Amino acid sequence: MSHSVSNIGLALGGGGARGLAHIKILQVLDEFAIRPKEIAGTSMGALVGSLYAAGMSGLEIEDYSRDIFSKRTELLKRLYGNRPPKWLSLINFSTPAILNAETFFEMILPQSLPASFEELAIPFHAITADFYTQEIHVINSGPLLPAIAASSALPALLTPVEIEGRVLIDGGFVNPLPYDVIKDRVGLTIAVDVTGEPARLAGKIPNSMNALIGASQIMLRSLTNAMIKNHKPDILIAPTVGRYNVLDYFKIEDILLQSETAADELRRQLETTLKIIDA
Repeated sequence: MSHSVSNIGLALGGGGARGLAHIKILQVLDEFAIRPKEIAGTSMGALVGSLYAAGMSGLEIEDYSRDIFSKRTELLKRLYGNRPPKWLSLINFSTPAILNAETFFEMILPQSLPASFEELAIPFHAITADFYTQEIHVINSGPLLPAIAASSALPALLTPVEIEGRVLIDGGFVNPLPYDVIKDRVGLTIAVDVTGEPARLAGKIPNSMNALIGASQIMLRSLTNAMIKNHKPDILIAPTVGRYNVLDYFKIEDILLQSETAADELRRQLETTLKIIDA
């Protein structure tokens, strides 16, 4: 399509594996030749958003994600294959968390990812939570990898990340859908909420790890609903991915397929919005 809008902001929310749904949304923006003026991302939204801000297309991000998550053997090869020193530093038995956040993301992110925010093609804001001040901390300059790791550092699963004296954890605890960070900097804001409708299924009592992760998702959804009730973004897209668990990354094919309906909804909304802009 020949349409292009130069003053759109994009906010990608947190939700673990559900955030793979962001990929189909990015592909719609590519179809409309829309390059966001600014991007803000929380947790998985920060990871996907940083790749897009670096210049990867939605299709390239899908291909890359499929390479990692379509088969467990591929992910294990990436983590443990040819970098034994990194593997040794990945698991930290001296802390309650399982994985070292920075090492983990260094091993799974593309080696071509820019080293700093300043090298990105699109201005990008990574949302983190300062553990000690209990406040949002937005990172949009300096080294990129630690910021992505901090935004996704879910306690008990990934270690907190220290940046410039701050101890930072998953940004979902303070702002799971960060459209408010960019709404005053752009003309129109698209926000993608991947917290998902809760699955209406009875199940067994979760173990401690699943209960902790699940409780964090309850909080993400509650915060997101409160934000939207107070002030909606211009375009809100909410893929129906609530049936998937936070760690269901190996269900990438199902999540991408389930995201198509939300992608169609964005197409319809953009067509309407662009007609108004062109009028």
